[in-house]
Amino acid sequence: MQSSAEEPQVRPEKRSLKKGAGLLISISILSMLCFLAVVVWINWEKPRVQTEPLSPEVRGLIERFPGKSDALIYLGLKDIRQSGFWKEIIPDSLKKAPVLITERKLDDLIRVSGINLSEDLDTLIISFRRKSYNRQDYLGIASGPFAEKLPESLLLKESSSSEPLNGHTCYELDNSVWICPIGHRRVALASNRELLEQFLSPKGSFFQRDSLASALIDKAEFKSHLWFALPSAAWTSGALQSLTSANKDMKAVGNLNRIQHLALSVKFTDGINAGTEWIYKTRRAAYFASTFIWGAVKLSGITGTRTSEQKKELLEKLKIEQNLESVIIHMNLPPEIFRKTPANK
Repeated sequence: MQSSAEEPQVRPEKRSLKKGAGLLISISILSMLCFLAVVVWINWEKPRVQTEPLSPEVRGLIERFPGKSDALIYLGLKDIRQSGFWKEIIPDSLKKAPVLITERKLDDLIRVSGINLSEDLDTLIISFRRKSYNRQDYLGIASGPFAEKLPESLLLKESSSSEPLNGHTCYELDNSVWICPIGHRRVALASNRELLEQFLSPKGSFFQRDSLASALIDKAEFKSHLWFALPSAAWTSGALQSLTSANKDMKAVGNLNRIQHLALSVKFTDGINAGTEWIYKTRRAAYFASTFIWGAVKLSGITGTRTSEQKKELLEKLKIEQNLESVIIHMNLPPEIFRKTPANK
């Protein structure tokens, strides 16, 4: 016997992704996708800009450098003096400022010889290597019109001793400064006689001996005006702390004390093009450092912060990216930014 009315069918309730367990599943999936995206980004090798090569002359000089280097610095002052930035933006007071901080005896020699480094120095390559906790050995090669201003008679008068090395006469100004003219337009400076001797009679190639410094030189984008290659973590930390000493907040941003190596280069045109690469021990450290720096830059640019409008404009020109173990920062500053400063009004 059939019932007079059919019983209503019970339909299963559809599970919504907007509430309850469905919401938790959605959040979990999105979190996993975000995590995977971050992992892929951290481990993805991004394309790099094409870097300038070393000139054959500079490469030939560096190749003769003995041992390894904790810090290698190049200054192409002759090319910088030809730039619009030097001619139009830099005030005369800075053009006449000392280019280098030198030892007392070397400073005395520069003064009595009438050498003006701002005008006479064309290029300088200098390498530093730590000898002890509080002492650095150095070897530098300076190029410029020095022959007429550094005659043998003056060098003999100002030095405590002289010694022939591989066809050149080298002079000891004091126990930490040796000078050796090499031809008419080049002078070698060193903290001791042995470094000069090893440079003048090289054994092997610096680029093969110091692969780390060589790799950092390759990472410097610009090679003709100013570049630094800092393989030593101590040098890197010291350089960055000096640059950020006026900004206490920046010392904590980017894990500056965890940077292992650094390359930096600057090219002066009508404005300034610059690039720097900070190399960390791990890709994760580089990723978090780049994120912190990017966040700090964006926060500084927010309306209402105490950051000046000029600094905000400078920060807008920064391009920051993480590439494997590196944080790479590019900056292209047009001349108009510098003309807005009080000194150039």
